[in-house]
Amino acid sequence: MSKSHIALLGTGLMGAPMARNLLAAGHPVTVWNRTAEKAQALEKDGAKVAPDVPGAVAGADVIISMLSDGVAVSQLIMDTAVTDALKPAAIWIDMSSAKPEEARAQAGHLTQLGFDHLDAPVSGGTKGAEAGTLAIMAGGATACFARAEPVFSVMGRPVHVGPSGAGQLSKLANQAIVAVTIGVVAEAMLLLREGGADPAAVRDALKGGFADSTILQQHGGRMTEGNFEPGGLSKFQLKDLDNLLHEARGIGVTLPLAQDVRDRFERFCNELGGANKDHSGLFLELLDQNGMAS
Repeated sequence: MSKSHIALLGTGLMGAPMARNLLAAGHPVTVWNRTAEKAQALEKDGAKVAPDVPGAVAGADVIISMLSDGVAVSQLIMDTAVTDALKPAAIWIDMSSAKPEEARAQAGHLTQLGFDHLDAPVSGGTKGAEAGTLAIMAGGATACFARAEPVFSVMGRPVHVGPSGAGQLSKLANQAIVAVTIGVVAEAMLLLREGGADPAAVRDALKGGFADSTILQQHGGRMTEGNFEPGGLSKFQLKDLDNLLHEARGIGVTLPLAQDVRDRFERFCNELGGANKDHSGLFLELLDQNGMAS
């Protein structure tokens, strides 16, 4: 079976390993990144590096954007120099985290021009991106999802969750669960540490129980080891929580736990210098609340 020619825009913490998995699966991949050095690092893996976005998307069957937010993606999708370079019937897959309304606007614009669009944000962090085990939540037309599924399957487990915007709505729900769970895992790890139990042993004891989770095992370990090198940046967690609460207000619901942990992430990012630390670094914000050193 012929392989899709893929343009991947954004080769940061998530985009780079995704590109490597696509290359390893035999897909021709052209990459672009605002910081060119990050894209150039993929040349040794077989990627072609484009100097600009029109050059990256030209001739591609599938365009994958993995950028900082929906605004950055929309700037490219609304740029006529970019859309003029697109191959007829190309699929644009936005795997960034954005607002559902941004995804719907992007899909509407591209559809008018004769192109397909899926909003397909992911969960699983850098480990999932490297292992090709990302949870992929895709919104858009069923037929378009079917066309894209062979590409998705290289990067993880794709599920079609509904029409345009549904992928981003699913990611917001995911981020609410992640953020609130990080908050309570931080409290549990602090309680164990200060109470004299071995946090690592307790995490082992809880494996398979109702309290077990990837966040408990991975991020709980990060908290007790003091390892806050970024896998998922706290500033992006804050951005996603802002998008979540914006969406909640739009549909008339109140999410008190999400609001509380959002305010803590804002404090961690803006007052405590944690914006570029891993989101498990919310543990540091909890230590600060308790007047404790890390």
